[in-house]
Amino acid sequence: MSVSRPEGKTIGFWSTVAIGIGGMVGGGIFAVLGLAVQMAAGGTPLAFLISGLVALLTAYSYAKLSVAYPTRGGTVEFLNQAFGPGIFTGGLNVLLWLSYIVMLSLYAYAFGSYGASFFPAASQTFWKHIFISGVVVVFTMLNVLGARAVGRSENFIVAAKVAILLIFLGVGLRSVNAPSIAPAAWSGPLQLVAGGMVIFLAYEGFELIANTAENVRSPRRTLPRAYFTSVLFVIALYVLVSLVTVGNLSLDNIVAAEDYALAEAARPFLGSAGFTMIAVAALLSTASAINATLYGTSRVSYVIAKEGELPESLDREVWQRPVEGLLITAGLTLVVANVFDLSRISMMGSSGFLLIFAAVNVANFRLSAKSGSRGWISLLGAGICMAALVVLIIQRATSSPAEILVLVVMVAVSFIIEVVYQRATGRIIRPMHKAG
Repeated sequence: MSVSRPEGKTIGFWSTVAIGIGGMVGGGIFAVLGLAVQMAAGGTPLAFLISGLVALLTAYSYAKLSVAYPTRGGTVEFLNQAFGPGIFTGGLNVLLWLSYIVMLSLYAYAFGSYGASFFPAASQTFWKHIFISGVVVVFTMLNVLGARAVGRSENFIVAAKVAILLIFLGVGLRSVNAPSIAPAAWSGPLQLVAGGMVIFLAYEGFELIANTAENVRSPRRTLPRAYFTSVLFVIALYVLVSLVTVGNLSLDNIVAAEDYALAEAARPFLGSAGFTMIAVAALLSTASAINATLYGTSRVSYVIAKEGELPESLDREVWQRPVEGLLITAGLTLVVANVFDLSRISMMGSSGFLLIFAAVNVANFRLSAKSGSRGWISLLGAGICMAALVVLIIQRATSSPAEILVLVVMVAVSFIIEVVYQRATGRIIRPMHKAG
């Protein structure tokens, strides 16, 4: 997740596209590729395409709402404008915050897995937890101190990881084994769609464009183009990366290296140097994503608290930064990343964002007169998000019922927090953008 906070109308088209791409290619592909292959087998490229199309439909709603309500509140603001004050809106906003924490946990888990891959297999579990905890603590401290050097490194890291992935594609596409990606090697339809949905959180991040909409030049023209350009680019990138992976490495080897599958996939055509190159790229990418996500998520809690849906202490700034929100976010991340495995983290994150994106699509349908939208497109987007979630739940319920329980608890906790807090304090939602 990459965050930019320039002042004034300073962001042009390509910078806006970079925010969307940086948000999506923030570490998710390094973390969830092995899990996707485990579920979709040779059909993994199609699974990434399916989940990408769901993201593309939702991007339409985000583009329209970003133009109509250009504030730093982004998703939080869209839900507040469409549904008004109440438990439903507040619960969804708390769910958004928790989903970002799950996303942060995924990045930390991936960082730990790739870091541990350099150690002997017998000690990898130990080192994974050391790396997970260490990277969260280090970047929490840097965010508290506001280290400018870390922020300045973001553009370099985004460029470096995309360049390494393009090298991976340039060499790997020449040695793809066609039978490995043929329809005969695909999983069944339910497993295929579920595979796309469990890694849906790899597309989370394009909505960050909404948080910078008020700073974009010529927003009516720039924002829609930027949303669609960034999502389409990432769809192509993910489909090709997964194509090279399943076309060069056996499914057994991918599953065995599930937590660092992308690095292992480089070994057949780039050797040990390729494994190291991808692993280093993953460490840089996930570290960058952890830094930016800690920054962004602490500010999500700040915005939600400002609008009356989380404790007022979270909207207090220390050294001009919402430190309390940052520390709570980091603490919850340490718990989730160290306690849950990759599959459960992905299930929670993907399901959370499918629910949020369905709500944003419904929000745009309700606000279509103000946003100038074709309501049926947003309604279709909402329906597809919910259908995808149902498929994911059905598939995981048969293979891993405990994951469904974790998801139910996460959603329930979001609304319980909101019910208890609103009744205890009587705080009300305060939209940032006045409806006109």
